[in-house]
This record gives sequence, structure tokens and C-alpha cells, in this order.
Amino acid sequence: MRKADTPLPATPTIQVIERIFSLIDVLASKEEAISLKEISEKTGLHPSTAHRILNDLTTGRFVDRPQAGNYRLGMRLLELGNLVKGRLNVRDAALAPMRDLHKLIQQPVNLSVRQGDEIVYIERAYSERSGMQVVRAIGGRAPLHLTSVGKLFLAADDPIRVRAYATRSGLVGHTRNSITLLPVLERELSRVRQYGIARDNEELELGVRCIAAGIYDDQGKLLAGLSISAPADRLDEEWLPKLQATAQSISASLGHNELQD
Repeated sequence: MRKADTPLPATPTIQVIERIFSLIDVLASKEEAISLKEISEKTGLHPSTAHRILNDLTTGRFVDRPQAGNYRLGMRLLELGNLVKGRLNVRDAALAPMRDLHKLIQQPVNLSVRQGDEIVYIERAYSERSGMQVVRAIGGRAPLHLTSVGKLFLAADDPIRVRAYATRSGLVGHTRNSITLLPVLERELSRVRQYGIARDNEELELGVRCIAAGIYDDQGKLLAGLSISAPADRLDEEWLPKLQATAQSISASLGHNELQD
């Protein structure tokens, strides 16, 4: 018999955890309930071992047993997942990656979200050495159709919603480059959908161009846009892969999985 002060060996505990992970992964691989026999085959666990662990997980509501011998993921996982999701904040997730990107390109990096028919700037990474005046401060707003991030959001809408936006906003322009005609905007949004990035070619401010990539949540919903602003003659197309990689990294930290797209 083990003495009271003798520590339990670590291996059995780790092994059980590994088996739990294996069982959960198998259950997550299918939407419908899975039989114990299939679970045993896929995990390589003896049916009695799998049965014992699944019963314990059922007690904790991590696994459901809709009928004898069949199992699926339980509601407790959904409850815990919602708690984690509720703690995720796009600004918090984006801040460090934005600063890293700014260090690479030495131009302002902006984080924006949609509010109604406008884009709202909620964070920015920049330095005075960037050589460009900061035009849009945090909290600043701009029409969707005049900004790179705004175009990302419009591209995510269906054609009826885009036409409704055009009617409401009147597609008022700010510069000679602004898109003010619906057919032109629709062609622009088609390109955004095709390439997954959006551009502002001096449409909001003369002398300033922007490129933007989207930030998505675990359901593939567009949450925000990450954009680079630069003087029109200094925007470098080589920044685009860095921008996309940064946006993808932020999306991943929010639970997005590109394989689900």
C-alpha cells in the first residue's frame, strides 16, 4: 500500500489527460453522436477505458449521451467557450501585432470597426517619424465607401444592403478620387471580395493612400479592419503580405480558423 507522503506518479495523470483530449477531438470531428465502438477504433483506446472516461465526462456535462452507447460533445463546453469568447477583445488582441507591424514599415497602422454607415478608428500605432500627419485620430469617423476598411465591410454585405447604403449616404465624395457612383462602387467591392483586401486611393484624403485586410472571429464574421496609411507616393505593395499576416494572426487569436472559410 502507498504511504501517505509518497507522491502519486505523474505518468498516469498525463496519460488520462491525453486520452481525454483524444476523445474530445474524435467527438468534435462529427456533428452527430458517435458510437462507443467507433470512438474506440478512432482513439485506439480499449472500449472499457473509453467508456469509463466518457462516463466521467458525462457527469461533468462535457459529454452528452443521447442514447446508450452513443456520445457527443456536451453543453458545458459551449458554456466555457462562450466565457472565453466573451473575454476576447479585438483591440486587446490587435495592439501588440499592430505595434510590431508599425516597427517593420514605419507607417501608421490603424484598427477600425463599423458603426452604422461609418468606420470608427479605435486604435492606431504610429510615430512622428512616419513623415505623415495623423489625420484620423482614435475615435474619428469616416464614410464606409471612402475608406479601405469601410469597403471590406461593404463587400461583406449583400447587393441589396450595398444599394441601401448608397441611397442613405448618397455616396458623397471628399476628394476628386472619391467613388460617388453605385456601379463603380459595386465593381470595386467585387475586387475586394476577389482579393480579400481593400484600398483607399486618396478617396478620403488627398495625398494619403491606404490598404486594409479584415479581422475575423471564430464564426468567420468580419469584426474589424487593419489598415496601413501612407503618403500616396510611398505606399509600398511589399507591405501587403505583412499586413495580411498580421490580420490573420489577430484573427487566429480571436478563434478564427482559415480552414473553415
